[in-house]
Amino acid sequence: MNHSHKILLLDDDTDWLALCRDLLSALPSQPELLTTTTAKRALSLLETESVRLLVCDLKMPRMDGLQMLSIVRRRFPDVRTVVLSGMDDEDYRSRAYALGVDLFWPKSEMQRDVNQFNECLESLLGREGETGFRGVQSKSLLDIIQMECLSASSTVLRIQRGPLAAKLWIQEGELTDAEIDGVRGEPALQRILAWKTGSFENLPPEPGRERTIHKSVNALLLESAQTFDEAANLNLTGSADADDSARHQRTMWKLSQLTRESAEFVIAIPPVGQGDPDALGTQNSAEFSQWATHAEKMARELGDRLGAGPLLYISGQGLERKVILMPRGGKIFLTGWPVDADDNMAEKTKKISAAWES
Repeated sequence: MNHSHKILLLDDDTDWLALCRDLLSALPSQPELLTTTTAKRALSLLETESVRLLVCDLKMPRMDGLQMLSIVRRRFPDVRTVVLSGMDDEDYRSRAYALGVDLFWPKSEMQRDVNQFNECLESLLGREGETGFRGVQSKSLLDIIQMECLSASSTVLRIQRGPLAAKLWIQEGELTDAEIDGVRGEPALQRILAWKTGSFENLPPEPGRERTIHKSVNALLLESAQTFDEAANLNLTGSADADDSARHQRTMWKLSQLTRESAEFVIAIPPVGQGDPDALGTQNSAEFSQWATHAEKMARELGDRLGAGPLLYISGQGLERKVILMPRGGKIFLTGWPVDADDNMAEKTKKISAAWES
């Protein structure tokens, strides 16, 4: 049978792969289902097969899901990606969306509502230019907007929450207008971003729409995150909800700063014995932190021998990315950048580290 699309399922659990094959066999478009238990094999299949959609776990040996998704984003930008993970964690969710994934679903939610999950996959399998729902899942509008802008999309997001409906206009990755109940611009955007649940639909772009929002999307997201954080502190001080809300908003604040500067990841490494590294954009924090700590020590020792003065930063470049290692405020900050990043990585790392500690 000839299938219009192919879905690649990647998970190191063979039983889960078999279950997924059974559940996804009910997809109306009847796509061809490919399965593998290793990221290496998945990359080989992406090279040789015309895969439309990758469904990927996060926690896997050797190469974790976030690293896999980062490679797919660079090498196979047309492949749509879905994270299907047993870890329903806001930090992992934010990291995944920072890499540009289309959907993030906890495995438990997928099993509870297979029909809804399949509807989301069907919409992602649709041909370019088709309208329709790309997804209805547990992620905030901050996540959705950032995902669309990171991919430099041109679209109109129609957001529905019960009887309420709103629209956001995005043109070439810039948020240009928002409207709800006759209110437009930033006031409308702030009302829309307060929604915690709902569904969204991608409509065709409207390039001729009058622009009412002129701030960058990152500035708007930062302002919203700060506003929500202040509201949480006022209304929920001392509660578990307050801690969860504040933690999520801090993550969003850091994520917005990371994407504003176009960095791929950042790791803040405290002195030995003073806590664990704090990372965003990569799951390999332990390995990277060990390398960064060793590199910083060797550079300082070399600087002392040469009488070169204090260490400002170390820069390096590999096949897949550039890195900057910078001591700041008693910590070591390691930032990763695309290979085509400009020469201002050191200054941008200073900005990221300042925002990290604010």
